[in-house]
Amino acid sequence: MRHTEQISLALEIGNSRLHWALFIGETLNSAWDTDYIPESDTQQLAECQTLNDLLEKTFPRSQQGESLINTLLLCPFLIASVVPSQTAIWETYPNTRVITLDQVPLKDMYPTLGIDRALALWGAGKTWGFPMLVIDAGTALTFTAADANQCLIGGAILPGIGLQFAILSQQTGQLPLVEMQNFRLTPPRFALNTTEAIQSGVIYTLLAGIKDFIEAWWDLFPDGKIAIKGGDRTLLINYLQALYPEIAARLIVEPNLIFWGMREIVKLL
Repeated sequence: MRHTEQISLALEIGNSRLHWALFIGETLNSAWDTDYIPESDTQQLAECQTLNDLLEKTFPRSQQGESLINTLLLCPFLIASVVPSQTAIWETYPNTRVITLDQVPLKDMYPTLGIDRALALWGAGKTWGFPMLVIDAGTALTFTAADANQCLIGGAILPGIGLQFAILSQQTGQLPLVEMQNFRLTPPRFALNTTEAIQSGVIYTLLAGIKDFIEAWWDLFPDGKIAIKGGDRTLLINYLQALYPEIAARLIVEPNLIFWGMREIVKLL
């Protein structure tokens, strides 16, 4: 590693987990996920004096290695968050910069647009070009798009796969919680038991909705690009390859879009 390359740590605070990235210069060196910090640990973490102290308590040396802890002393620490209660735990540490919506150069954004959606769209567009549609297959499934002039044209939000299964279980008296790790590649469309009926209903209607949004996007922008990220991206790609291979072949699969967006924003600050 050249001594002129700056090391920086980036944190995306998502709806369900913490997503981390280590940059050396403009190169993404590594990325990993961790669970939220339990409330019981918040007071202990608040007593940490430096970012290194925090990292020592948050990431065991055996988990991320000696080199990570040893090289992060007072390095730039970038945060993008959609969970204010978690943001408060991290933003008081030295050399920390919280990226806000007004720093994203997309045009025509509305005030309540999530910073995660804006950064992912900006990162994808700056990397692969505009027009760009980003599909985020996370806790929520979102669609966010911008035209060739880098103007936001809008999007949509709906419950993600896991959330749809959880809601059916939690809000009904008899329906079971469907475990996603037990999925077959594609469930039978007309099922003969309750579990597979839930799988069929959620998966096929979700995929039909995704297909409809993608086709509407290409009607507007025939050469428009589409990038997909999020924890359920691989599952959705597998389903799309089985049912709509011509669509799956044109998708850009990139889990780190938000970090690409953060990298681009830092260049402008």
